[in-house]
Amino acid sequence: MSTMTDRQRERLAEDLRNVIHDAEELLKLTAQDAGDEAAALRERVRSRLLDAKDSLLQLQEGAVERAKEAGRKADDYVHDHPWQAIGIAGAVGVVVGLLIGQR
Repeated sequence: MSTMTDRQRERLAEDLRNVIHDAEELLKLTAQDAGDEAAALRERVRSRLLDAKDSLLQLQEGAVERAKEAGRKADDYVHDHPWQAIGIAGAVGVVVGLLIGQR
């Protein structure tokens, strides 16, 4: 099981999106540079960008799947314990109402 929190995953995904965007822009700007070394570097960067995009997609798919699973569990709980769910929702509503009323 991963020790990363959801916030850390979101931040990592956002950082990865930014790096991918910046690298794509860099590739576009240097596309006209000639030379074997520049071409090889562009190809390596392009390959790594594809890998990074795949990793980001997997990270997003994992987050979506975890959210769906949490939703399914919450739905199952509400169906199995409807009165407890109503009580919990009511208690949360009272607490939120009290907090809002204090402002």
